[in-house]
Amino acid sequence: MGNNLFEEYNNVILQGKVLTDKVFNHEIYGEKFYKYDVEVARLSNATDIIPILISERLLLDNKLSIGTIVFIKGQYRSYNSASEVKNRLVLMVFVKEFEILSEINVAQPQNEITLNGFLCKRPVYRTTPLGRDIVDMLLAVNRAYNKSDYIPLIAWGRNAKYCKDLVVGTNINIIGRIQSRQYEKKFEDGSVEIRRAYEVSVDKLGLVD
Repeated sequence: MGNNLFEEYNNVILQGKVLTDKVFNHEIYGEKFYKYDVEVARLSNATDIIPILISERLLLDNKLSIGTIVFIKGQYRSYNSASEVKNRLVLMVFVKEFEILSEINVAQPQNEITLNGFLCKRPVYRTTPLGRDIVDMLLAVNRAYNKSDYIPLIAWGRNAKYCKDLVVGTNINIIGRIQSRQYEKKFEDGSVEIRRAYEVSVDKLGLVD
């Protein structure tokens, strides 16, 4: 299979404002990769803080300074972080191309992701205190070179009811958006650390034959 086929499985479009200076993330085959955080607006006037990973080859003379508005095309990828006793899934948008904008382009999506993958855990269904249906899922999305990305999904309402009985291995297509949320991590010594979690909120979903 060619790489172009895998690009059909995992596509992200983002528009937002750069929030942080670049931070070195890793180097592979002599190519350096850097991490930034990008602030993306929601329709509700809230914002999502989404990490992006970008190669030095794409940066060149384009300095993504704080406050720069960017249009990004890429893929949502997962990486294992072994910095703690328990491995933690790290999610970032791998940038394939980007453009610096003077303002948000309202003719294009600001936060859209399309995925084609396989459920790799049983869906976890519950209701909120206000009675809304919600389901958590984990989607394995194939990538080139026999790799996979593991993307947490969250679905609400009718989508949640539809997904709650799906079995492991079901192949689905989804369209949604990447969202972030803060939570408190409490340690045995009583200290508390503010962390950020990421998931894809499902807007549309369909089974693949």
